[in-house]
Amino acid sequence: MSHAEFVAAYASGTVRVRVDRERAAKLVSARLMLPFVLLPLLGLAVALALTGRLFAGIALFLLVLAFRYGIRASSQGFVLSRALHNPAFYEEVLTAGVLSFEKE
Repeated sequence: MSHAEFVAAYASGTVRVRVDRERAAKLVSARLMLPFVLLPLLGLAVALALTGRLFAGIALFLLVLAFRYGIRASSQGFVLSRALHNPAFYEEVLTAGVLSFEKE
């Protein structure tokens, strides 16, 4: 199914779309280079805790974890939204098996 057909079918409700949660989370994490952002922040949180700023370190650590879980939780919606608006991304996620659909 082409991208234009997919968008039209989704808008009319004649297709049921399934986004694989794990693959979507990995795709979004890789595209945002999440490990390269989160690891230094986690290190900073530990450093704060070790240098006497325990509450600031714990707060930063919890914020980083919440950010990670928020990104992972919203990855399915991001993949679907982007697939509806970008034909190249639609082909990429379809080929990778992140997005699948069935006609109703």
